[in-house]
Amino acid sequence: MTVLSYADSALSLLPPVVAILLAVITRRVLISLGVGIILGCLLLNDFAPLTSASYLANKVGALVWVDGALNHWNLYILGFLVVLGMITALITVSGAARAFADWARIRIRCKRDAKLLTVFLGCVVFIDDYFNSLVVGSVCRPLTDRYYISRAKLAYLLDSTAAPVCVISPVSSWGAYIIALIGGILTAHGVADSGHLSIFLQMVPMNFYAIFALLLLICVAVFGLDVGPMRRHEQLAQKGQLWDESKGTPPGANADLPEADTGKVLGLFLPIGTLVMATIYFMISSGAAKLAENNQAFDLIRAFENTSVSSSLFYGACIGFVVTLVGVLLQKIDKGLIVKGMTQGALSMLPAIYILLFAWTIAGVIGQLETGKYMASLASGNIPFALLPAVMFILAGLTAFATGTSWGTFSIMLPIAADMAMGSHVGMMLPMLASVLAGAVFGDHCSPISDTTILSSTGASCHHIDHVVTQLPYALIVAVISVAGYTVLGFTSSVWAGLATCSVLFVLSVIALKIKVGRN
Repeated sequence: MTVLSYADSALSLLPPVVAILLAVITRRVLISLGVGIILGCLLLNDFAPLTSASYLANKVGALVWVDGALNHWNLYILGFLVVLGMITALITVSGAARAFADWARIRIRCKRDAKLLTVFLGCVVFIDDYFNSLVVGSVCRPLTDRYYISRAKLAYLLDSTAAPVCVISPVSSWGAYIIALIGGILTAHGVADSGHLSIFLQMVPMNFYAIFALLLLICVAVFGLDVGPMRRHEQLAQKGQLWDESKGTPPGANADLPEADTGKVLGLFLPIGTLVMATIYFMISSGAAKLAENNQAFDLIRAFENTSVSSSLFYGACIGFVVTLVGVLLQKIDKGLIVKGMTQGALSMLPAIYILLFAWTIAGVIGQLETGKYMASLASGNIPFALLPAVMFILAGLTAFATGTSWGTFSIMLPIAADMAMGSHVGMMLPMLASVLAGAVFGDHCSPISDTTILSSTGASCHHIDHVVTQLPYALIVAVISVAGYTVLGFTSSVWAGLATCSVLFVLSVIALKIKVGRN
């Protein structure tokens, strides 16, 4: 089937822009994504209805079957969601979630501490952003509910630790992918004069968005800086309405399941701890197997570069599920209730699965439209080199926002940033690459079609668009700070000058937010 190319056309922006605007305006994510998908299919097929329908059918089929084989990545991720839903429901049925909330309430004495514990766990569980959002959400939701913290606030706590921590951690699926990608780029340009891991670590302080997104998150947790839509959600939570009940039950919720009185804290920590350790084991072992297949010596970072993230998440969840099920059976809980819990847990993930399937479909259509390449082409004009770090941050942000993928943005924008640096000022290579990483995470945070955003709202059991609109003001604040930092970095060629600029603006922003909250 022949499709048209829009790589050099602003028309490639139309489907994601329409889908995102409709999602924000109507709050109906699936319909909005569906409109964007159909529009993209029509554009690619010269508005021929039958050809477009055939193309769409192929795209939908590719979610399950691609290149003559099962689409293992998608199926493993969907399986992980279903199994994690069952684990969460069984933990609820066992009474372990309530036991943990009671146990933590004695030690966690206020809302602030509950939020800080969530941030801490989000920073500790850094091996993968999907894993971070869903697992930490499952652990912390009973506690944040007990302290009447809105699900929108919980989703923000999850999302703003997931990608920012993963993007600066070398021992994570993100870090390994970035190390491999940047290593190849630098080697191709002949500028890799030290180890790729060392280069990655040098870039960490240049990732202004990730650093200050985490710092703002801590300040929001400590000082209660609830602004914009987040303030309304927090006010409703104080009245016992943890999510917008007018929109129905959010994904991942198991609110109407009965809870046993015999639950123990171990019933939560043992399954989740097993899930974490098993997932890490499968990530390392699958990476090691790939290295052995290529006759390469084992190395932890290279094992993460070659790991199978999706299968590791699924197999780790299966091990966690077995441990959870055994624990519930040992409690001698009614088997009918166990079956009901597993069924409801699996069904509770369906809204998230539907959104994810639509998001994957529109991502495939956007990829065919070459929206990312068009965004990248905007940087090829006569832009003063000193402004390029800031410009690349903005373009990477817009690309990730429009395409819903950080990793796809990395693969498109990083080579372009490296080429620009080589052509103008090779000493600015790493800051340019870091600005792309930072911008991609920013765009990922803002995009309604980002899979990380979708799964963060699922982990928090929050309505998806509520999470998007409540997180947006905080993401924009850090983005403005980052643009200023990259502008100073570009003119001074000093990372520390850029960091200092960001630090001053950050402190002023926190003070301004605190004054605003105090007046309301």
